[in-house]
Amino acid sequence: MMKNKKFLLLVLVAAVASIAALLLRGKGAFSPDNEGPVPVTPQQNAGETYAAPRKFGLAVDSFNVIENTVQRNDFLGSILEPYRVENITIANLARKSEPIFDVRRITAGSQYTIFCTKDSLQKALYFVYQPNAIDYILYDLRDSITITAGKREVTTKVITAGGVITSSLYEAVDKAGSDPALAIRLAEIYAWTIDFYKIQPGDFFKVVYEQRYVKDDPVEPGQIRSAIFSHKGDTFYAFRFQPDSTQGDDYFDETGKSLRKAFLKAPLKFSRITSRFTMKRFHPVQKRWKAHLGTDYGAPAGTPIISTGMGTVIESSYNSNNGNFVKVRHNNTYTTQYLHMSRRAVKRGQTVRQGQVIGYVGSTGLATGPHVCYRFWKNGQQVDPYRQKFPAATPLPENSLQAFEAFKQEQQQLLQAIGLNPVAKD
Repeated sequence: MMKNKKFLLLVLVAAVASIAALLLRGKGAFSPDNEGPVPVTPQQNAGETYAAPRKFGLAVDSFNVIENTVQRNDFLGSILEPYRVENITIANLARKSEPIFDVRRITAGSQYTIFCTKDSLQKALYFVYQPNAIDYILYDLRDSITITAGKREVTTKVITAGGVITSSLYEAVDKAGSDPALAIRLAEIYAWTIDFYKIQPGDFFKVVYEQRYVKDDPVEPGQIRSAIFSHKGDTFYAFRFQPDSTQGDDYFDETGKSLRKAFLKAPLKFSRITSRFTMKRFHPVQKRWKAHLGTDYGAPAGTPIISTGMGTVIESSYNSNNGNFVKVRHNNTYTTQYLHMSRRAVKRGQTVRQGQVIGYVGSTGLATGPHVCYRFWKNGQQVDPYRQKFPAATPLPENSLQAFEAFKQEQQQLLQAIGLNPVAKD
């Protein structure tokens, strides 16, 4: 009798287990990390959950996923039309997207992902555009369109790098094993201190910076914590420091003085000087000797031109000699002017920040090729900006010097340990 009861109990347990397995196969196992039921794979035991791979929050197993790169002359319609998205839907998407992202800014080289139905129609259900490696815009194309801006998860590591310049800062940074974008960060920090059009072989740099990663893939350099730049035998330090919670951070030299001076060294981030300030130059258009009271920077047409200092636009106009030009008054002493623009980006009376784009390189007026002629006034007289000495910004307050000194010593030890070869990770 006892044996029969045990046998019946075993049969009952087996039946319950079989029913549970059938339910799991039919409806899927719920996982708190996923949206909706997830099927159990043959490799899993009944009762185990399956963590479906996800991208941008969507379970990729549920779609045919197309990943691609925006090509030249691509636009939203040309990307989505092959995936059964109607023109009226595309127009509606573009209109609803404006407060979040202007689809006219979709650029060649950017990544996008389309999540399609898993059938022969390949109809797009979701479209994801990535303006960069971190940010993305998710378009839900089902029924009423919804648009969401998001960011991929980013981790940060502190990286050190150093290199000797043989031809350019870009090349030296690349040879050091770092993202060439780091060269731009260095140029921005030292914009008030070093003329990057005059760097020469033998100059070198060392830098401690934050490298950003998405899923262990480096995406872009973050903030530079400290740096050394040796130029013409002189050494320039930069330490990123925040005096207190009420002030923003800035870069200071080893004495606690800000690297930020009254004017940037040049109105373009990277270019070449094609003609300097001189009292006697043979004019290439007028074919005669005359004074050239400016500095010419050659650069491709369309290169952004930036204001070298904060001020007010007092002229934004056109004439036959200067072409499109902008003139900025910075204070009662200094004024700057930017000539031969392809187009202007500011209006008369507008306040501009230091580094703000005010126009774009062109060849309007008396110009033989694309460049910007940069003119500089001091007390109403045109002068060579490279011969001027400008005061530094406000130094660190006394009550911050002790904390700055401790931070500086820590960073100097890291900088001293950096070799002038490949990148090193801590």
